[in-house]
Amino acid sequence: MGAGEGGPRVSAPEVVVVGGGVVGASVALHLAERGVRVRVLERGAVPGEGSTGRATGGFRAQFATEVNVRLSLLARETLRSFRERTGVDPGYEPVGYLWLARSAPVLETLRAAQRVQRAAGLTEAVELDREGIRAVNPGVVTDDVLAAAWCPTDGYVRPLEVLRGFTEAARRQGAVFTYGAEVVAVERSGERLTALRTRAGETVACGAVVNAAGAWAGALGALAGTAVPVAPLRRQVAMTVPTDALPPDVPMTIVADDGFHLRAREGRALYAWPTAGDPVDPWSCAVEPAWVAEAARKAGERVPALAGVPVDPARCWAGLYELSPDKLSILGRAPGLTNLWLANGSSGHGVMHSPALGRLLAELMVEGRATSIDPAVLRALRPERFDEEPVVVREIL
Repeated sequence: MGAGEGGPRVSAPEVVVVGGGVVGASVALHLAERGVRVRVLERGAVPGEGSTGRATGGFRAQFATEVNVRLSLLARETLRSFRERTGVDPGYEPVGYLWLARSAPVLETLRAAQRVQRAAGLTEAVELDREGIRAVNPGVVTDDVLAAAWCPTDGYVRPLEVLRGFTEAARRQGAVFTYGAEVVAVERSGERLTALRTRAGETVACGAVVNAAGAWAGALGALAGTAVPVAPLRRQVAMTVPTDALPPDVPMTIVADDGFHLRAREGRALYAWPTAGDPVDPWSCAVEPAWVAEAARKAGERVPALAGVPVDPARCWAGLYELSPDKLSILGRAPGLTNLWLANGSSGHGVMHSPALGRLLAELMVEGRATSIDPAVLRALRPERFDEEPVVVREIL
């Protein structure tokens, strides 16, 4: 069964979620709230050791695909009531995302995306001219900018607090989290998984399994005998020494032509800029000095107040995206297996979409169909799509 489609429901007494990051914890909470007994196996020794703890915390609904816009809107609905529901403040700050276009093709891409966004319900997304850009970010250079896409309800969250909220609320509902529990083997009978074995030697029986293993999802799929097309991709992040060069409420500012973006965080400036990753070791989380120098140069060029503000090497890091072939999430039942479910391939949007992905997967598993998003829209995330149609990749949004 793919995303949004009917099929057999979970009837066994326990679901084992592999991966205790923000997506897995969201799945655990949404299942536990529906009366399902949940066990979470997390390879890390403590919460947030994987990609969640290395996320920058951006949150946006400005996407070029309807399904991603709707995932963000559904997630935003959860974030606005997150504290009341979990007891934890997710740190949602709607300071806005500002996408700068320096070329006509990029501007047309942003305009096309806004048409998709408005049709999906994101009516506050607008285009700004140079004067409008300077009104929301007075420090940014606009001489070479044609226009920008702007959404004031985009902003930031605190990834580890979102994870803590999901985890603590799931535990209150009876979910059990086990850390240092890397799955190294899978027992299978026909089209069903029957048990998982951890490196510590524990055998865990399973009525159903959710693969929420992040960048490691492909390896878990291989153990189960099914392909999960997810690959790791390094993303590097740099932070400056403490500075007041950026106001704390400055919007996330992105040069859409090359993906460089900057924001304020914890009294510092934060820079990110997508590159191809380590060609030798795709699992590398090393930070390259040359990358840091170029990111700092780009920042000073775009916001002159940042020129000369030193980067703090101790506050630079890298993490791994879990990249799917089309950069969309993979959500639904794994092809060829009746009790393996996939919540993978968020492609850098796991934290922001985790509230929606956990809710939707729980609906699919327990209720037999997605009810929070039109199933026809959710079909874009079905796991079997890669065998059915050509892959389309959207590079900017």
